[in-house]
Amino acid sequence: MKGVRIATRYAKSLLILSLEKQKLDDVYNDMQLVANTIKGSRDLKVMLSSPVIKPDTKNKVLDMLFSSQVNEITGAFIRLLTNKGRESMLGEISASFVEQVKEYKKVITAHVVSASVLDSQSRSIISDLATKLAGGKSIELDELVNEDLIGGFILKVGDQQVDASVSGEIKSLRREFEKNLFIPGF
Repeated sequence: MKGVRIATRYAKSLLILSLEKQKLDDVYNDMQLVANTIKGSRDLKVMLSSPVIKPDTKNKVLDMLFSSQVNEITGAFIRLLTNKGRESMLGEISASFVEQVKEYKKVITAHVVSASVLDSQSRSIISDLATKLAGGKSIELDELVNEDLIGGFILKVGDQQVDASVSGEIKSLRREFEKNLFIPGF
């Protein structure tokens, strides 16, 4: 719990700074890159959380990874975290920053799981449905493919879910048949 509060505070500070410098979109893209890179690399996570590796070495590695790809505000922020001994929380902080920016811009993430990759027409229909579920707010569609659905999709927006999948329908039918409405003696 303590780590979440720290990550939230650092992310909020970066949000305020990026708003002051009018670089919110640039820093947002940078922090998405940082979050995805750390999330996708176990070795990087281990290196960042290792107490054996000196902060200077961590700074050099992070600089080699991100210096050519990120804004100067983001680069300075990453160096600050490393100098303060918070580099192990960089992934959490960057993810928290991304969420805070979405909240600031009033963007809701809609998660859609489909049996196959969505074409543009299906994506448009699902996006419209997600916008209705979000109460007209702007949405960001997060797509995932799960072939076990057989067909259709499952859409989650906040705490609402629409299950329009074939496997969901099969489960529903299975529950109906388990009720066993047969009454002996008729």
